[in-house]
Amino acid sequence: MKEPALIIIDMLNDFLQTWAPASKRRLVQSTNALLDIVRSYGRPVIWIRQEFRPDLQDAFPEMREKGIRITIQGTHGCQIASELAVDPSDTTIIKKRYSAFYGTDLDQVLARLRPDGLILAGINTHACIRMAAIDAYQRDWEVMLAADCVDSYDREHHEISLRYMKGKIASVMSNEEIRKMLAPPK
Repeated sequence: MKEPALIIIDMLNDFLQTWAPASKRRLVQSTNALLDIVRSYGRPVIWIRQEFRPDLQDAFPEMREKGIRITIQGTHGCQIASELAVDPSDTTIIKKRYSAFYGTDLDQVLARLRPDGLILAGINTHACIRMAAIDAYQRDWEVMLAADCVDSYDREHHEISLRYMKGKIASVMSNEEIRKMLAPPK
């Protein structure tokens, strides 16, 4: 993988506001560092963010049944955290379910960008990251999880999901390993 696209999933205010400040800070700093690495090699960045209508008609059945109001269209909560280095040239895709592929135009965006693989970052490892990785794998993409830039509020399932995906569905690499992978041979 020398010409990947970076896909950052659900780094949204509603999700991150409940995180311990130190964990949030570490994840944001690592993600911004990865953005610097990827952009220094001219690779595209795609932000995926969950967003639902205020009437919840496009939300998960559980959300509608229980009246769970999270990442609602037009609210601060559905926006990408302001600490993240979003660039106007980045692509943003709105999703309605766990997978970044389901019901979105991500396949068309990737066909236009023509990367040779996908680097996934964001939250939550056990849900949206895992589903996107599986869907990417099933589309024959080479998938890499940015180890420094994926996390979950559920540590146990974060670890289980990484173990499940590593070496089967995706490789798992640190930011420094990604930098070395992208660097042209000397």
